[in-house]
Amino acid sequence: MKAKVKGRYEAHESNASVTLSVNLGRDLVVRTTMANATLTRGPSLTGLELSLHNPNSFNLRYDVPKKDIRLQFTNKITLMDKTVRFAYNHAHRENQTSIEGSTAFDQSNRVRVYYDFGSGNLKVKYVYAYGFMGRTTVEPCYDVCKNAWGFALLKKLDGGDFVKATYNASDKDLGLEWKRKSKGNGSFKISASLNLTEQCRVPKLKAESTWNYEI
Repeated sequence: MKAKVKGRYEAHESNASVTLSVNLGRDLVVRTTMANATLTRGPSLTGLELSLHNPNSFNLRYDVPKKDIRLQFTNKITLMDKTVRFAYNHAHRENQTSIEGSTAFDQSNRVRVYYDFGSGNLKVKYVYAYGFMGRTTVEPCYDVCKNAWGFALLKKLDGGDFVKATYNASDKDLGLEWKRKSKGNGSFKISASLNLTEQCRVPKLKAESTWNYEI
């Protein structure tokens, strides 16, 4: 059995959360997520979420205070000698259903499509990897409903680090992220976002860290 503890802190919202993951074997993982409101002023159900996860099949999440269930089922098929992966998502309380599909033409070119049945929102993303071992990735994305483009640039560094810059043209949001992943010492992620339409342009910071423990 393996247990994982993950901490998260959001500076602009003064919010923190802790996630405990337990591997039950046969690709089944149970997660419990608690926000700072769960433990402050005595134990409560605020911010408490439970989930059961299989990376190759499904993800079931239950928000305890909201009594909301979110489902995700994944599958893949072979079409014209290409593997097409699908993910079906449903939020019970919001009555929201969406589907995602992706396929890789080769090691450098991939396409992802997202469709929301309720709003009719359709997004298409093209992923192109180049450079030494495909360490640099360019991801242009087109939002059909908003008629707007988004861009992402990701660079993998030596030692397991990577940096990612994003820009959303419809919302004028600019983001920067730095992540380090280590099998022995856990991982951390630091991100900053900035909305270019705001008069007071102060970046919003987030920090996440993960520590791995075996039981």
